[in-house]
Amino acid sequence: MQRDDSQNPAMLWVKGGEVLWQTAPGQSKSCAGCHGDAATSMRGVAARYPAFDTSLSKPINLSQRIDQCRVRHQQAPALPAESEDLLSLEAFVAMQSRGMPTAPPDDARLTPFTARGRQAFEGRIGQVDLSCAQCHDAHAGQRLAGSIIPQGHATGYPIYRLEWQGMGSLQRRLRNCMTGVRAEAPPFGASELVELELYLAQRAKGMAVETPAVRP
Repeated sequence: MQRDDSQNPAMLWVKGGEVLWQTAPGQSKSCAGCHGDAATSMRGVAARYPAFDTSLSKPINLSQRIDQCRVRHQQAPALPAESEDLLSLEAFVAMQSRGMPTAPPDDARLTPFTARGRQAFEGRIGQVDLSCAQCHDAHAGQRLAGSIIPQGHATGYPIYRLEWQGMGSLQRRLRNCMTGVRAEAPPFGASELVELELYLAQRAKGMAVETPAVRP
């Protein structure tokens, strides 16, 4: 399904994102009005996120950057986390980097945030007392409830999951894992989740961007 765009259900969101890219919210410019052809201007962008934001003095992910642009440059309200419009725009932008190597920024300002992300990946949480690393490092390739445990390389988000029957962000997947081990998950957009995303990007450095990917 992922290899054939005509069979990939995520392409419905990508097409929706393309329409939003060309559509101006209210009286302001559209995304295309500033950035032009996404195939050129957005090439490689998704491969470099999360990235450090100078105004906030912390890393942000691609969906947060999209919302920043809406608020600051289009005078439009931010799109809610996991909303169809935000997932569609993110999927459309990210698809422009499909096939490119994941390339987290070589930015010293990100070092402490990446370190905290690694601590989160390796730390045990929840009533099950399990860490991300125990599944995705120690038991990668084995099976859990009939499904193969992956190595946790987040190269295809936003992603279409058959389980969800729809698109979802990497933060949605991370929160699912956290609640699965009976831990309290941070809210969408929380710094802890972005730091974990940042570390996962470092783990996947050099691997090809797959967006829009399909998973069980």
